[in-house]
Amino acid sequence: MDEKHISPTAEEKAYGSSSGDTPPYDGHNLQGADIRLKEAADIYGDVAAAEEYGYVTRGLKSRHIQFIALGGTIGTGLFLGIGKSLAASGPAPLLMGYTLTGIFVYAMMQCLGEMATWLPLPGAIPQFCARYVDGALGFAVGWNNWYQNAITICAEISAASLVINYWQGAQHINPAAWIAIILVVIVCLNIFAIQIYGEAEFCFASLKLITIFGLLIMSFIFIVGGDPAHYAYGFYYWQEHLENVNAAGEPQWGAFVFPFASAVSDRNSLSQFLAFFSTLINAAFSYGGVELVAVAAGEAENPRKNIPKAVRRVFWRILFFYVLGTIAIGCLVPANDPNLLNADSPTAASPWVIAIKNAGVPALDSIVNFVILTSASSSGNAFLYTGSRYMYALAQNGQAPRIFLKCSARGVPYYAVLVTAVVGLLTFLSCGSQDGGAAQAFSWFQNIVTIAQLFTWVSIGICYIRFYHALQAQGIDRNTLVFKSPFQPYLGYATAIFFSIVIFFSGFSSFMATPFAYKDFIADYIGVPIFFGFFFAWKLIKRTRLIPAAEVDLFTGKAALDEADAHWPEQIPRNILEKFWFWLC
Repeated sequence: MDEKHISPTAEEKAYGSSSGDTPPYDGHNLQGADIRLKEAADIYGDVAAAEEYGYVTRGLKSRHIQFIALGGTIGTGLFLGIGKSLAASGPAPLLMGYTLTGIFVYAMMQCLGEMATWLPLPGAIPQFCARYVDGALGFAVGWNNWYQNAITICAEISAASLVINYWQGAQHINPAAWIAIILVVIVCLNIFAIQIYGEAEFCFASLKLITIFGLLIMSFIFIVGGDPAHYAYGFYYWQEHLENVNAAGEPQWGAFVFPFASAVSDRNSLSQFLAFFSTLINAAFSYGGVELVAVAAGEAENPRKNIPKAVRRVFWRILFFYVLGTIAIGCLVPANDPNLLNADSPTAASPWVIAIKNAGVPALDSIVNFVILTSASSSGNAFLYTGSRYMYALAQNGQAPRIFLKCSARGVPYYAVLVTAVVGLLTFLSCGSQDGGAAQAFSWFQNIVTIAQLFTWVSIGICYIRFYHALQAQGIDRNTLVFKSPFQPYLGYATAIFFSIVIFFSGFSSFMATPFAYKDFIADYIGVPIFFGFFFAWKLIKRTRLIPAAEVDLFTGKAALDEADAHWPEQIPRNILEKFWFWLC
């Protein structure tokens, strides 16, 4: 589209001149708000639509992006859900399952980072699928991601109500009160301006980061004997101690828990493998949200610098937070602790809180529990943001009503935010049971959203393979890319294959239960017909096809982004403190 035909509205001019982040419109060059309008016009196809609906704002600074990436890694799964895997499988499968899943999550993020740096669009993933693979896949992934994020809001708020019940006084208050408060707070953080969301996530992520570092240091101290009782835990709970047996004369703990072994004679290598495999679903839930940084790319300042920085650090976040975290929890908390998250407990505590309480450190358990509560609220906040941007991306693709394109003057797609928030009302269903309602609700929500999450990761792998071949077919040298991921396209294939296997066998435990656990089977596999239903419905209605590599749309919207790159100021540190801060953020 010819730039001289684009003139911003009065609202756009005012926005650009007041933001202070980029130069105002000068009548000749597209700067500030004008770049925002150009991006919208490129995506919508005409200026009139851009002026009618508005567009999201690049209001997320570098520190917001880096800490959103951190916050997406540290969540309820690490603080609470990890206890479910420990109780079900034991410390050794916990470590192996989270480590293996982390390796493939890192591979997936390498694929996504390359695509999101090439074309940083709002709600990027369904847009990539529709452009690079098939419109039907974009439709399926978009709606799958939307309901996944919307339901994850319910999972996080259910987790928050569980965490609140740790305090004795809160157990007599209807959890509906806490659910309502958290919903109102996260809607307010999302509805006004992207900068408010960014600042909130920066604060939440900072708190989570400080806490997890403190917990890892504390764990090391406890493991070597620095707790108040001067007891060195070491790897005591990884060993089978015959002096600690249950009513059947079996050891109470050890490196493996054998949930699928009906007798001691059944404790063989197959039982060990099944214990390990059962951790992969919980691990996938824990890592859910790691791709949020790519979704935020469409509202990030200088995305081609900030997105690669965040993606490259995924490996270290996985290593420090999850690998070291699973080792610490496996050493400090026995797998048979009754306070761990399980279906038989009306309440559940974080394994970190259990470790602190067992060690006898006064007051610290309540402090950490409060941080975990803020973590659950933060995750709900993040998934409301992500879900609304997926809805926005679907509307851009023409796969959702165009009303969801409507943005406020500050660039917030408020209809998409509100519709996504409405799904969070399902959390009130967990208030209907007085015996383990929140714990059961959390487990069900966790299973449902995890399968949807896995489909997203499989789709990213498939999408990257098509993107890779499209670059080749259209003569684009990957060495010229701002971010070139290694070992491609093999990481794309590995991502798609591994997560497909996890999906296929995700409900194996329901078949091994006596009688058949049909409720668990439904929760484990309900996402499969939903995803393929979306895919085939759109394919049949629109008669879409697999897009040939030479016809893949790699460039719509790219020109404005390329032009915007020149307007982001270079960060030049003036002292050693600024040098460290610019490296961190």
